Amino acid sequence: MLKGKVFKYGDNVDTDAIIPARYLNTSDPAELAKHTMEDIDLDFVKKVKPGDIIVATTNFGCGSSREHAPLAIKTSGISCVIAKSFARIFFRNAINIGLPLLESQEAVDGINAGDTVEGDLAKGTILNVTTGKKFTAKPYPPFMSTLIKAGGLIEYTKEKVKTK
Repeated sequence: MLKGKVFKYGDNVDTDAIIPARYLNTSDPAELAKHTMEDIDLDFVKKVKPGDIIVATTNFGCGSSREHAPLAIKTSGISCVIAKSFARIFFRNAINIGLPLLESQEAVDGINAGDTVEGDLAKGTILNVTTGKKFTAKPYPPFMSTLIKAGGLIEYTKEKVKTK
């Protein structure tokens, strides 16, 4: 179960808006997190708290295929991104690094910036705690749930190697 305050954004938030290219000379997650969303929300890193949630409309994460964008979001403290749709490569990169994503048009339309939201990844449910409205999202198939629970593909692989 995920729970946090909402930061809401519009259509076509690209990877350069998530983490500007001028900071891509590092792959250090903590350094990337310091600059998350700064070109579209200067106060994001000052306000974000562990567990908070990003809600966006369509095509979130479009642009380049670099994994820096979902990594910056996750390391900044965001527990989940809810959107009407995601760019395909961003979706896969997010799963690979263990950043949960939920797709739900109704939820995005029924959630405002500053609302408190709970998400249950296993059930594919979203509750806007502020308004009491409930929504459904596409639940993950079992293999993706396993990757998210492990913290991403690399962490999953490390666990498998340890158990052999």
